[in-house]
Amino acid sequence: MRAPGFWWREPGAAAALLSPAARVYGVIAERRLKKRGERVGVPVVCIGDPTVGGAGKTPTAIAVMRLLIEARRRPMFLTRGFGGTLRGPVMVEASHTAAQVGDEPLLLARVAPTIVARDRVAGARFAAEKGAGFIVMDDGFQNPSLVKDLSVLVVDGARGIGNGRVIPAGPLRAPFHAQLNRAQLLLVLGKVTGASPIILAAQQREFPLVRATLEPDRKAVDLLRGKRVLAFAGIGHPAKFFATLAAAGIETPSCRAFPDHHRYRASEAAALITAATSGGLQLVTTEKDFVRLKDDPALAQLAAQSLAVPISLGRSDEFDRLMRGALASR
Repeated sequence: MRAPGFWWREPGAAAALLSPAARVYGVIAERRLKKRGERVGVPVVCIGDPTVGGAGKTPTAIAVMRLLIEARRRPMFLTRGFGGTLRGPVMVEASHTAAQVGDEPLLLARVAPTIVARDRVAGARFAAEKGAGFIVMDDGFQNPSLVKDLSVLVVDGARGIGNGRVIPAGPLRAPFHAQLNRAQLLLVLGKVTGASPIILAAQQREFPLVRATLEPDRKAVDLLRGKRVLAFAGIGHPAKFFATLAAAGIETPSCRAFPDHHRYRASEAAALITAATSGGLQLVTTEKDFVRLKDDPALAQLAAQSLAVPISLGRSDEFDRLMRGALASR
């Protein structure tokens, strides 16, 4: 699904029309957030997004995981495995495909042991049985079934929370104030334009807030120096990936956006290859897209001709300091 364009603009007629449904959804979502969850005897860190997709949760979760690994806390990832067929709990193995466990778990498993589970409590218990000293959730902030000891809300600096309305009138998964009340840190990624009201609100409440950036892998960027590329992405916010490439000095005369977790068809793959060939362009995509391409033999040619550009959270001493302190207290 693609988020409607009006979600990210000032509230207009469409948002007003859907406001009654949004109020009902918001009340239900806020009540759900207040439900008491279960503990499994292992501290849980949750990286969440107050809106629907694309803020930068996965790079943030990986950055937190690296801090825990550095501190020798025996951390493990826990994720729902969106787009996969396995319900879990299951430990992600090298033999798994994106079709089985989803694309994000395959990336997380490169960094640390990763468990996929639709049932978050069952997944956390499974992690505890496997010897986890810490659990890092790459999703599930709005799911109250498991108690989170530390929650970080990630917001895109350019889009912020869009028109500030709750689904279906806007992109918020629940009223923003209700989500902020359940978090301990707000991380704003990238150049701040649409997130200015959020930063002001956090400052007025003296709520802990950190700013950071997403950065492309330097080796991948060097490989693309002097080349013109056709960038394609099926993630929560493709434009964010395209902007990151452009900011790194990569010439992107052609960009193709697809829905989040998109399963490419053979015809789409052929069209991308044809467009790149005719325009003399290098195909470039995200790591999440690339792991999905490798699943399907029909997409093998597209995978072979595409370069994946890893994106990570830029080094932030303030973020590291605050996270180390918060994690140590847990």
